[in-house]
Amino acid sequence: MPQADLLKSLDYSVLQQCMHCGMCLPTCPTYVETKLERNSPRGRISLMRAVADGDLDVSRALSDEMYYCLGCLACQTACPAGVNYAELFETARAEVEQAQVNTGMQRGFWRWLALNVIFMRPWLLRMVGRVLRLYQSTGFDKLMRKLHFFGLLPRSLAKLEPQTPRISEHFSNEVISPEESPDGKREYRVGLLTGCIQDLAFSNINRDTADVLLANGCEVVTPGSQCCCGSLHAHNGELELARELARRQIDSFDLDSLDAIITNAGGCGSHLKTYGHLLHDDPFYAAKAKVWDAKVKDIHEWLVQIRFRKPTAGAGVNEVTYHESCHLCHGQKVVSQPRQILASIPGLVFKELPESNWCCGSAGIYNITQPEQSQKLLDRKVENLRQAGAPVVATSNPGCHLQIANGIRSCGDHPCHEVTQPVTLLARAYHAERS
Repeated sequence: MPQADLLKSLDYSVLQQCMHCGMCLPTCPTYVETKLERNSPRGRISLMRAVADGDLDVSRALSDEMYYCLGCLACQTACPAGVNYAELFETARAEVEQAQVNTGMQRGFWRWLALNVIFMRPWLLRMVGRVLRLYQSTGFDKLMRKLHFFGLLPRSLAKLEPQTPRISEHFSNEVISPEESPDGKREYRVGLLTGCIQDLAFSNINRDTADVLLANGCEVVTPGSQCCCGSLHAHNGELELARELARRQIDSFDLDSLDAIITNAGGCGSHLKTYGHLLHDDPFYAAKAKVWDAKVKDIHEWLVQIRFRKPTAGAGVNEVTYHESCHLCHGQKVVSQPRQILASIPGLVFKELPESNWCCGSAGIYNITQPEQSQKLLDRKVENLRQAGAPVVATSNPGCHLQIANGIRSCGDHPCHEVTQPVTLLARAYHAERS
């Protein structure tokens, strides 16, 4: 059985940093569910260290454990020793993939199709989106449900169909020009990242992001055809593909001419800020990647940094609560800024969500690979939203957005009936000023 030895080649001090104090335990959704040590961050780190020490072989059991982990990074926030769990987590997953301990043909095919083919080719991803859009807009999806067609599929696939995102009528390059200038004085020049799922399903949010930036004196540069940021690949053990996508992403912007690179997706942003580490051995991109990391800013982070203009009109919403994207709050440490944006909107009452930073179960493709555990986390989130009682919930990641919307929709009588994003509410308030 081939061994990749990635954990053995990792800086051993990273593995040693965990003190096994246990402060991460109550923050880890999988440990809270099972109460098993191996399902905790420190338990997984012990397994990784055993592999690095040569005391444990890379096996299917190790792979199952690493993929049972959400990668939500709540443990990083709780850790008093500052353990870089994100690096350990990605390295361990890359180890099990390169060791080829998962040999199932079905798994291999879908991984290859998604990671090596579709998400490496922006044109192909958009083509898939257009086909899906046609399928939805013609009502063919409703017909298939009426005929119980999906009942003929394997149960695992049939369960995925209701989670399919509604594809936008127009993609980001159709609603945002390559360069747009503010009406007043230009204070900054920024690049705007449009993402993958964000581009296909939430191009309106990308448009809202551009509008908010323009309203705050930013000239916005948005390359029409952008590649995947590589977070999906890095989180699923394909580090070389993630590096290739990082290089492409860096090449798509003229870094020297921009004050910042703006992302509005929490999960993507967390990964986008690690290009310096990902490409630190690359003789051509290492220096560029460091500059890139310094300029990547979450939209909420950037707005607060430049002291965004508070709107004078409301957003047409009376009450809102806020679900924190795991990788925004735990990965990027952007916690107060989205709340500051929501608090700035006149007439909008903010209601704090119980366990606002507890994972909703989306976690990239976790709702596909671990549907049972994902559903438990979604049920917990939906119940907390019921307790909050706000008619609108804002979040800042497309995966969370889709997951929560699906959870609310399945309830039928839930008091929360709209999922949106803080930047969209701010954009609505700016637009209302002109009406």
